[in-house]
Amino acid sequence: MGQCQRCFHLSAEPLCEICRNEERRNGQLCVVADSRDLLAMERSREFHGTYHVLGGLISPMDGIGPELLQIQPLVARVDREEISEVILALTPSVEGDTTSLYLARLLRPFTVVSRIAYGLPVGGELEYADEVTLARAFEGRRPVE
Repeated sequence: MGQCQRCFHLSAEPLCEICRNEERRNGQLCVVADSRDLLAMERSREFHGTYHVLGGLISPMDGIGPELLQIQPLVARVDREEISEVILALTPSVEGDTTSLYLARLLRPFTVVSRIAYGLPVGGELEYADEVTLARAFEGRRPVE
């Protein structure tokens, strides 16, 4: 098993099934840390664009800098392709936040950069939620339809 030459998702072919699907090229690009995250996003059936797999998150404490991730291919791809929005779907952690801020700074000159909302899981109890999760739930709020 190898990697897709375009998005770095696991693939036995030069291009993965998602990258080969012309209908998925709608201008939206979702950035994830690894293929497990991509598969989780696909299970939601909410995202219909393409992906880019970084191969990890920036973590100076672990010796992982931007040069060890698929960040330069991401920037080149956003510059080369017609990407109207990059959606950052990275773990809500120090490493995820660091990577998101770094990517947003690099990509803003090329396109709109957004981030998935974070908050409470369905069925979760407010009294058991930590302060950061509650704060993010407030930040990600939207109008009731």
